[in-house]
Amino acid sequence: MALKLPRTIRLDASDTFVYVSAAQPGELAVSGTFMFTGRDEAALTGKERQAFRGGFLGIDSFGWSTLVIVSEVSGEERDAAVHRLAAGLVRYCGAPDENTALPAAEEEIAFAETLCDHPCGTLLGLLRRVEGNDVKESFRTLHRRAGQLSPAVAFELVALEDDRNTTEEVDFGELIKRLEK
Repeated sequence: MALKLPRTIRLDASDTFVYVSAAQPGELAVSGTFMFTGRDEAALTGKERQAFRGGFLGIDSFGWSTLVIVSEVSGEERDAAVHRLAAGLVRYCGAPDENTALPAAEEEIAFAETLCDHPCGTLLGLLRRVEGNDVKESFRTLHRRAGQLSPAVAFELVALEDDRNTTEEVDFGELIKRLEK
């Protein structure tokens, strides 16, 4: 059975606007709920609130992504991801050292694997909310239609308020082929 983990994906430039720090496309990701432990959800505003509500955490940048894509990984890639996440827990979350952070990183990666019980190329979204004293997560999936190799362009036009003439086009078929390698 192949190992699968979520990778960040950017369908348009919106993540760079809605999060304090956007994950780079192609990073392995975890849900990232631990980033909000001990914080009052009601006190979160703006970009932090958006990350709380719907962001996956890229393990390399500790930036946020609205969507992730189910991707096959090797055992070595998975093990390296655990170590990179543990290093991030030291750098960004105050864990005393990587060895202490490894069990938490392993647990987060193991949970991320459970989200990938779908075919490679499936997009995942996240909704995080507080119910009582607990943070609840729900996940949604978007699958390719059978036989569809190149999904329709999601966005054709990006209107910006400044003088940057920037548009992004995504070839989903090519992106999925690259991520499945």
